[in-house]
Amino acid sequence: MAYTLITANRNYSSWSLRPWLLMKALGIPFEDRLEPFTKPDNYEDFRGFSPTGQVPVLIDGERVIPDSLGIALYLAERHPGIWPGDEDARVFAQGAVAEMHGGFGHLRNDCTMNVGVRVAPKPMSEGLKRNIARVREIFETGLERFGGPWLAGREFTAVDAFFAPVAFRIRTYGLDVGKGQAWVDQVLAHPAMRDWETQALAETWREEAHEAELAAAGTVTADYRG
Repeated sequence: MAYTLITANRNYSSWSLRPWLLMKALGIPFEDRLEPFTKPDNYEDFRGFSPTGQVPVLIDGERVIPDSLGIALYLAERHPGIWPGDEDARVFAQGAVAEMHGGFGHLRNDCTMNVGVRVAPKPMSEGLKRNIARVREIFETGLERFGGPWLAGREFTAVDAFFAPVAFRIRTYGLDVGKGQAWVDQVLAHPAMRDWETQALAETWREEAHEAELAAAGTVTADYRG
């Protein structure tokens, strides 16, 4: 039975992007089901298909797998290429994925994902500066240790998918990640990322809470959305 992947708005939903991009990049087929954010709290509506009241959700027959990391782990038991084959690269990738999944709160809150805009950010908090410095360190370490062009070597893996929303944030807010910009350019040029971006730019609906977060992040200097 084919997978169904449930995700939300392309402009906003960073967590949705991770498994969507991973499955697209690795050629894992799925039915693409979009459940947009329509109000500040979508919990009760999303509970109709998600045990957590959140997206993303992967449906495999009778199984419902919530959460981007849960989905990646589930797929890794069924498909090659989720993690690097080299053990050192795999250890690095899994550690970075876990860190991304559980951390970087200042980056998430202060630089909310919005694919279709460019923003002059407000002055950075110390927490945000530390988060950006750590992102830069992860990018540069991965590229230097494993030779690129992806974070854990020559092949796209889960670590690239999990940091892909950060690439959009880096572009939106003009964040400096040093030599890690080479990876940002690489992932933004990936056909699946370009597909996601095209869909994001075509979206005409706006969700009030996400737009308020964007306004709080800084001054919008360009808006390419439909």
